[in-house]
Amino acid sequence: MSVPQPEDGTPILELRGVDKSFGANQVLHGVDLKVYPGKVTALVGDNGAGKSTLIKSIAGIHPIDGGQVLFDGNPVDISGPRDSARLGIEVVYQDLALADNLDVVQNMFLGRERKNGLLLDEISMEQAARDTLAKLSVRTLKSVRQLVSSLSGGQRQTVAIAKAVLWESKVVILDEPTAALGVAQTRQVLDLVRRLADTGHAVVFISHNMVDVFEVADRVAALYLGRMAADIPISQVNRSQVIELITAGRSGDIGIAPAQAAAVEV
Repeated sequence: MSVPQPEDGTPILELRGVDKSFGANQVLHGVDLKVYPGKVTALVGDNGAGKSTLIKSIAGIHPIDGGQVLFDGNPVDISGPRDSARLGIEVVYQDLALADNLDVVQNMFLGRERKNGLLLDEISMEQAARDTLAKLSVRTLKSVRQLVSSLSGGQRQTVAIAKAVLWESKVVILDEPTAALGVAQTRQVLDLVRRLADTGHAVVFISHNMVDVFEVADRVAALYLGRMAADIPISQVNRSQVIELITAGRSGDIGIAPAQAAAVEV
């Protein structure tokens, strides 16, 4: 597994001191995060740590209240989902948002259909879908014209990820992609996540499963009660340390300063 070092250069996506509140409830507190092209960053944290809010802020669903977002080294304003998509950020949410009554091609182009005059350009869309799946070395689908209702959980994840890649994305955020999958299907999805990074994409991999995290991630970013406890190469921590970062915000000399962690817990 490759380990990001300073020579990796500029992060494709960087958050600096990001705050987000809902009314009187501050959910994110000065969050810093760096996401590099060609790397998988595992975003971990307990329920209520702020993972969903952070991802939705990156996606433009929840505009941030403070701090700064940089894309490819340049400050950007993400005030809505279109801004995020225009930059090349795609999110694959846990519910996948696939239409069971449509086939693979139709799902991959849903809402962004290509037309040839007044008619849909089915040939062009089918070829683009095939090319995208081939680029990701996907061999688990019998046909791009299969109805999504006939696919397994792992195959559905594959279609959702391929859909995100199709739109020339640079950052792909995956929300619990292996949740509720069996062993074989989890293996397929983890292999696909790795290939996604190997094709140059920056991948944010949200997971509660430490086995999956250490299997596929290059970096780990641990959120603790809305604060970033650590954002470091995964080679610098072990599984027990990551669990401590998730549950206590600190492990040894890594994480939130003791005084700050105590204040957060109060």
